[in-house]
Amino acid sequence: MRSKRYRALKEKIDSAKTYTLDEAVAILSSGDNTKLGGGVELHIKCGIDVKQSDQQVRGTVVLPHGSGKQKRIAVLTANPDAAKEAGATLVGGEEIINEIRTTGKINFDVLVAEPAFMAKLAPVAKILGPRGLMPSPKDGTVTPDSAKAVKDLVRGKVTFKNDDTGNIHLLVGQVSFGPEKLKENIQTAYDAVKASRPTAAKGSFIQAINLCTTMGPGIKVTL
Repeated sequence: MRSKRYRALKEKIDSAKTYTLDEAVAILSSGDNTKLGGGVELHIKCGIDVKQSDQQVRGTVVLPHGSGKQKRIAVLTANPDAAKEAGATLVGGEEIINEIRTTGKINFDVLVAEPAFMAKLAPVAKILGPRGLMPSPKDGTVTPDSAKAVKDLVRGKVTFKNDDTGNIHLLVGQVSFGPEKLKENIQTAYDAVKASRPTAAKGSFIQAINLCTTMGPGIKVTL
């Protein structure tokens, strides 16, 4: 059963209409939506064959105004002071890996690792992998310059990849950002996804775009 606020906002959205970005952001920034939830999400349906490895969509983007969600960043580094100064929450080396292995507990949202630590992560790969926390060169979380990676994450760098249905889901800000900042974040995220089109993909790549608040109804958008 949807809430009264959700239903009231849903009535303002024409499900048969595709809105411009300005129109959609105006709805997202309305008072009713503010009460529903703070996060603004971008959902993109991609024209790919998810069964083909050469049609997977994956990339990173630095949102101009960040996502509004503070990330707990852990770093495996030989230079803990630099990573800490850059904004890391947890820094260290093998002691972090050992804690994950012995307790199975994860107390971070992103793990950055310098290349020398990657082989040492093998014993905890089955813990990190299913949670999407295994560092990867593709998203910049395996790098010799861990301090820079942390700074990018603090600035608003987010990773995206398609799910099993070919859809991409991104947190692109908060309702409290206001229309202009939201529009910049949304457009930047969309451009990054569009630029990540696999060369093997055929036909129309971007098939549908929806915006919504975390607890609000979807709005079809054209960009």
